[in-house]
Amino acid sequence: MNFSDLGKMKEMMSQAREMQAQMEQKLSATIVEAESGGGMISVRMNGKKEVLSLKIEPTALGASSGDVELLEDLIIAAVNEAGRRADAVMKSSVSSMMGGLNLPGLE
Repeated sequence: MNFSDLGKMKEMMSQAREMQAQMEQKLSATIVEAESGGGMISVRMNGKKEVLSLKIEPTALGASSGDVELLEDLIIAAVNEAGRRADAVMKSSVSSMMGGLNLPGLE
């Protein structure tokens, strides 16, 4: 390996770090929302899959103990849907940053 190859490799690594920093910033700024139970539960999440807020409508809170299990299921469903939406946004962002390259593992 000669010095020009080493310089090219350093430049590529620098570009990769810059792209990673841009992606991290974009994921932090991306917000997705999901609901379950006809809107009784809503979740906001960023692109890094960090839950930013969870809202529970008062009608979702019942008096009987069986309602707790339903509430738990609705929360799980909303969080999982928000996660899927965050994944879709991330996949789209990576595709656009890579210029449509079909790289293994990014499908």
